[in-house]
Amino acid sequence: TELDKTVCAVGEEIAAQLEAAGIGVIHDTTVHDYPKYTGAYDRSSERVEELLSEYPSIKVVLDVHRDAIESVCEIDGKEAAQVMIICGCMNVPQYRYNLRFATKLQSKLESDYPGFTRPILFAERNYNQELTPASILLEMGSSSNSLEEAMYSGKLLGMSLAELLLSYAK
Repeated sequence: TELDKTVCAVGEEIAAQLEAAGIGVIHDTTVHDYPKYTGAYDRSSERVEELLSEYPSIKVVLDVHRDAIESVCEIDGKEAAQVMIICGCMNVPQYRYNLRFATKLQSKLESDYPGFTRPILFAERNYNQELTPASILLEMGSSSNSLEEAMYSGKLLGMSLAELLLSYAK
């Protein structure tokens, strides 16, 4: 329940890098899986839909999590939590757009930091990815990674994502 010690802190690192690059960010830290996990995606879907209604210019939605599979790598001499991108492809009419965005982001991350990402996971669930054509779920390391490692990964991901998004504007 201390958001500065959860993946919300990792999301804040991503947001800080995007904002530093001049990209507008809404970092919603609403906790949807506490005190119970069941129904968390229904609750988060309602919140994302509220934000999309309030801010119709939103193009990208990132759902930041941590995974259960241990994953660590070294980037520039410092341990980082590996990143896995998840694309839901069942019941998501525009899944190809999400997949295209996911593969471009993974390619950028691997170009910038070889070994930083795990393979993209195609899941049978939609993870609210039907809400925008650039919605992905990011697994930022695992429960075995330190918060510092995950936050470092958030910073790296944020920098690469900012460059990728700015390249679309050209």
